[in-house]
Amino acid sequence: MDVNSFKTMSAKPAEVERAWHIVDAENQIVGRLSSQIAAILRGKHKPSFTPHVDCGDFVIVINADKVRFTGDKENDKEYFRHTGYPGGGRVRTPAEVRVKKPTFMVQNAVKGMLPKGVLGRQMLTKLKVYAGSEHPHGAQQPTPLEF
Repeated sequence: MDVNSFKTMSAKPAEVERAWHIVDAENQIVGRLSSQIAAILRGKHKPSFTPHVDCGDFVIVINADKVRFTGDKENDKEYFRHTGYPGGGRVRTPAEVRVKKPTFMVQNAVKGMLPKGVLGRQMLTKLKVYAGSEHPHGAQQPTPLEF
């Protein structure tokens, strides 16, 4: 038996094959959808998954403005940001965020589920989120994903 056949495979950045997937977020729950998107962005669905290499695929999310929350999170959940000035804390609910930045809720949820640091920021660039059903990535021929 060949000794080399038992070696653990470690993906190299130049060898990674990237596919394009499209997800329709209409009537999907934000957290459940985001955790599955984060796994695809990391590449955990591939047998060649390597934790320290960005081996994930591109994900296009359409209808991000039509995602939903369970319970009364639409009004009770809070997104906090700070202006940098004393007393500059600002709080918004998902209902308020949906009006101003409809894609923020999905992007923020996925960002929180990716690794922190350079690798996580690199993975987040492969996420493309759009509020409506139109997107400019038709040339990539994305395959639809059902969750």
